[in-house]
Amino acid sequence: MTLQLFDSRSQSLRELKPIKAGEVGIYLCGPTVQAAPHLGHLRSGLVYDQLRRWLEAGGLKVTLIRNVTDIDDKVLANAKTENRKWWELAFFYEQLFSAAYKKLDIAIPSYEPRATANITEMIELIQTLIEKGHAYQVEGSADVYFSAASWKDYGELTNQKSEDLVDDTEAKDRGKKDPRDFALWKSHKDSEPKDAAWNSPFGLGRPGWHIECSAMSVRYLGTQFDIHGGGLDLRFPHHENELAQSRAAGHNFANFWLHNGLVNVSGQKMSKSLGNSILASDVLTDSNALAVRYYLGSAQYRSVLDYNEGVLEEAEVAIERIGTFLQRALRRLTDTKFLDQLDLSKPSFPEKFTDAMNDDLNIPAALAVLHETVREGNSSLDEELLQEAAKAYAEVLAMVDVLNINPEASFWKRSGFSEEAMSALDGLIQLLIAQRNQARENKDFETSDRIRDQLKAVGVVLEDSADSTHWSLGAS
Repeated sequence: MTLQLFDSRSQSLRELKPIKAGEVGIYLCGPTVQAAPHLGHLRSGLVYDQLRRWLEAGGLKVTLIRNVTDIDDKVLANAKTENRKWWELAFFYEQLFSAAYKKLDIAIPSYEPRATANITEMIELIQTLIEKGHAYQVEGSADVYFSAASWKDYGELTNQKSEDLVDDTEAKDRGKKDPRDFALWKSHKDSEPKDAAWNSPFGLGRPGWHIECSAMSVRYLGTQFDIHGGGLDLRFPHHENELAQSRAAGHNFANFWLHNGLVNVSGQKMSKSLGNSILASDVLTDSNALAVRYYLGSAQYRSVLDYNEGVLEEAEVAIERIGTFLQRALRRLTDTKFLDQLDLSKPSFPEKFTDAMNDDLNIPAALAVLHETVREGNSSLDEELLQEAAKAYAEVLAMVDVLNINPEASFWKRSGFSEEAMSALDGLIQLLIAQRNQARENKDFETSDRIRDQLKAVGVVLEDSADSTHWSLGAS
């Protein structure tokens, strides 16, 4: 596999060459579980799910670590506002994130460490930074800061000169030597819960935000690993600070830095202050989870994705078109030599699809290949070119399976209508089909056409063959 990915650090496309042959290690900055997940969170999780599935399709073993930040200023503040224990609030929202990921069938990570379970590793890393002269403890306090001035390459991830970097305002009046210095360890405050603090060589307190990912990535992937990913909003200061403290500690850290674009709403940045946040719960119903996955994964991962009225309906139409072709092809090819000759256990990707995916996960181009193959497959079925139709069927299956948008897959079948609902719907439609067939037999074409048109008006398409009529949802 020759996969080119855009490395944010070098600002260039580079070929992914795994550190260890046949394996790829990915560290993904996961959620801070302070509130319910929104579309931006889901997009980030989905982007790296797409990457993981493509790497695995190429025969690579992927270890994906996605952390959970379950202790920080916002978690404590929101817990106080909601009058809940901070750990109770964190766990509650963590479960909402997990449920949302599950509805989109985002594969669970190889491991999902919590910040609170890795305090020891963070303390050890802070001690290393102090010993190397890159961190200092404020006199008379447990506060520890990274010294930005001590690391000459500070700013390299975002291509900024150290002197031009925005000051870190966190704890600005608590003894920092330089406005750019950032917190590694924070003293416990009397206003904070007693159980939100840990003993350390520096005193009672809790970790700063940035130190956790440096410590956890090393624990689970080693001091050098292949890919570090996260949302574009994390590039500065979070990832910049991660890189600085990790390199200052002597770690090579990530070979690639990937950053996915954010989600806008009708052209505006999604934010609480604007009141336009689209929560996962607003869109993730059983009937359209696949449409949400299709929509969130339809853009190139580095681009801004704009959510507006109608995008999910467009996704549903695209999915229905794919599903209708797969159903139609399977019906026609069953019991033919052309289907028997296919080895569906081995993915058969069109060359243009592979080229698109290897070009920095160019999903829009890959989807264009998918839909063109569906169109060609339908044309082949219309013309009874069954060998060509079988080839298209195998290719479409391979593409939708690796993107995990196969509407015929058992997971999405379960997440749509219930079996009871589908059975009831089928019964009603079969009654109408029987009435239509009787009308056609009586040469009452006005009635037969009216039944067909009425069904089409509510999204049910009929397909007549020599001896039977099949129905499906959506256009063929």
